[in-house]
Amino acid sequence: YRILEPALSLKGGVQIECYEDTPEKLLVRLSAHELDLVLTDAPAHAAVRVRVFNHLLGSSGVALFASPPLANFYRKRFPKSLTGAPFLLPMKSSALRQILDDWFEVNEIQPRIIGEFQDTALVTVFGQAGAGIFGVPSAIEAELITRYRVRKIGELGGRGAEYYAISAERRIKHPAATVIAEVAKHKLFGNA
Repeated sequence: YRILEPALSLKGGVQIECYEDTPEKLLVRLSAHELDLVLTDAPAHAAVRVRVFNHLLGSSGVALFASPPLANFYRKRFPKSLTGAPFLLPMKSSALRQILDDWFEVNEIQPRIIGEFQDTALVTVFGQAGAGIFGVPSAIEAELITRYRVRKIGELGGRGAEYYAISAERRIKHPAATVIAEVAKHKLFGNA
């Protein structure tokens, strides 16, 4: 929502249609001009045989959150306290999952995986209910704490999550897509 919201205030109005699918399927639709923009957490790679252009919107650190009781418990001795802790993780194919798995390995943490989710909103709801610890971009920390009443356990440090707008043209031309990319770059992620 934070990335798409600026398009809603365009003069003359705009109707947003959001689709969720594998990056490969979305990029095929983008190259066929069925979509104006694909937002993703990884750049399009050469294995996807379509002509598209990656536009880095920005990056964000990654932090771990949980319900207040879990956060208070696992914040002590962070990150070593996380071995055996219940985790709610994104699917293995996601860039965020790769960041988390790499961090677990570097810090010698063996999480107890409670669930794997494709839908990040569902992860947040499970986390809010106390089912486990979950990782999200630090860029939405304040909103996450306020809206879902979860608490931060700690920052991962190191590699952050990156976000891309992928277009069929070298330059983003659609007015809504342009405002989405510009606001994300300069305000949401703070890349001046």
